[in-house]
Amino acid sequence: MSTETASVVIVGGGLEGSAAAWALGQRGITDVVVCERDTVGGGMTGKSSGIVRCHYGVGSLAAMAATGLEVFEKAEEIFGSDIGFRQTGYVVGVGEPNVENMRKSLAAQRAVGVQTEEIDAADVAGMWPTADLEPFAAFGWEERGGYGDAYQTAQAFAASARAAGIRIRQGTSVTGLLVDADRVTGVRLADGTTISADTVVVATGVWSRPFLAPHGVDVPIEVHREQIVMIHPGADLGDVPVFSDLVSLQYVRPDVRGEILFGNSDLAALDIADPDDYRNRADADFIDLTVDKVGTRFPGFADPAITTSYAGCYDVTPDWNPIISRGPLEGLVIAAGFSGHGFKISPAVGRLIADLVVDGRSSDPRIPESDFRFSRFAEDDLLTTRFPYVGAGEMR
Repeated sequence: MSTETASVVIVGGGLEGSAAAWALGQRGITDVVVCERDTVGGGMTGKSSGIVRCHYGVGSLAAMAATGLEVFEKAEEIFGSDIGFRQTGYVVGVGEPNVENMRKSLAAQRAVGVQTEEIDAADVAGMWPTADLEPFAAFGWEERGGYGDAYQTAQAFAASARAAGIRIRQGTSVTGLLVDADRVTGVRLADGTTISADTVVVATGVWSRPFLAPHGVDVPIEVHREQIVMIHPGADLGDVPVFSDLVSLQYVRPDVRGEILFGNSDLAALDIADPDDYRNRADADFIDLTVDKVGTRFPGFADPAITTSYAGCYDVTPDWNPIISRGPLEGLVIAAGFSGHGFKISPAVGRLIADLVVDGRSSDPRIPESDFRFSRFAEDDLLTTRFPYVGAGEMR
């Protein structure tokens, strides 16, 4: 069988794999092949709810989100195209038990470059006049937050990578790694051909665990099904920001078509799913939950109606933070377990992967590569927020 060669092979052409290709191209590393079994962004990327926020109690994650925001803001300049970013602002509301930790988290976010502040209920009422704000004790505000389109963003990353000379092979399934002793030397394709490489980046998302398991690499990932409901509020809401409600544990964001996207923030119990065989719309119980939560929080909606629903899956690690790491085999870089954070941090993920490929370490002191190392699970040294929120610790 024929053998192709490359300096780097990236397995997976979703958002993170495309971001890695883009970042490598930006560093002048262009002898790169991206292998995507379907089409760029054709997997779970398009199911992202697309929230852009830097509100994290893990400093390195907040810094990654801040880096991502800077790229999204300059998308036209960087990519020459609209990637779907809408800078509506982002507000988060908490109840009394979480006020102190919210304030500490905001201060820590500012320390790594996030533009965020505390605002009062009157400010939020001006932005969300249809909301019942009585249960909230404090609010955080990111004027530069908003939402975006993960599929368009993946396409922009891929187009930039192609322009740099990187090869993106769609409809190309990788069946496994080529391994010599304890070193990865390339990949084997479904047609029996191989690609030899110095480094293989595995960015296969919810499929990472079964892909790596045959090679003795046990990635601690569970696949969670996330349900999303789209609601028309019955009237034009104007320029409302993303609203993260950590009292009733929900988030809503506007959509370009005048609808509102609803997601559930209560993630205490995962909805374990098979990413190749799962229900691609919301369950009846979830619809009931949506009606209850949205109706309670937004009694001012004129005539709300559910327009559609969908579901996607994401890869969750034990600490709800990603693996972006070399090893445990030489020549292997793993980018997986994004736990619902992947869209907003994707530009920084791409840059960290490029750093690991080229230098073996992060070029940004705010984002130490050790935070995201694969070995932290075996070492029982999890990456967890310093300022956990009661009821919503997983995603903050």
